[in-house]
Amino acid sequence: MAGDDVAQTLAAMGPRLRAVRERRGVTLAVVSGATGISPSTLSRIETGRRKPTLEVVLQLAKEYGVSLDELAGTAPAAEPRATAPLNFGDDKAVLPLTRYVGGLHAHKHVLPAVEEPPGRPRQVSHEGYEWLCVLYGRLWLALGGQDLVLDSGDVAEFDTRVPHGVANAGSDGPVEYLIMFGPQGERLRPRTPPAAGRGTGDRKAAE
Repeated sequence: MAGDDVAQTLAAMGPRLRAVRERRGVTLAVVSGATGISPSTLSRIETGRRKPTLEVVLQLAKEYGVSLDELAGTAPAAEPRATAPLNFGDDKAVLPLTRYVGGLHAHKHVLPAVEEPPGRPRQVSHEGYEWLCVLYGRLWLALGGQDLVLDSGDVAEFDTRVPHGVANAGSDGPVEYLIMFGPQGERLRPRTPPAAGRGTGDRKAAE
């Protein structure tokens, strides 16, 4: 493998590691406790600010139960099959929509139905930038000191260094939403102007 290819493989490995961790529903703190790698080091690796060593890659591959080929993006493509949740963590189903790619990656989340809204969502923060779009139901987004309730079709984007967390805000069924995550500084780039007469709807404050 040429030097440029090695550099590209290492650069793309961070987002793959983050995607694998998220599919398993574990936090950086949990992985740190299991591997002895500090959360700050794991965060820098996932966001591409630090290249992982072979020792670290081996540790994480073992912890996540994946092969080095998968982390390097050289694993054979899987046979097409029906879409199914790959992970249930924290009572949440996560369905990856992009597999082992660098830069932006996307996944769908499904929160189960609740009898009544829970307490304020637990917040986390990490490097990166996120776009969230609600497909069905009502989503409670706790973003820093704000509490927002997003309905179907509502979109939010935010710097993930701001503490954030989500929960099902309704009692009438599950919530489905899409997430696109990118490294710090990444932005979506609209190529068409907004439709005339349409503006961004105001976010609704949580009751």
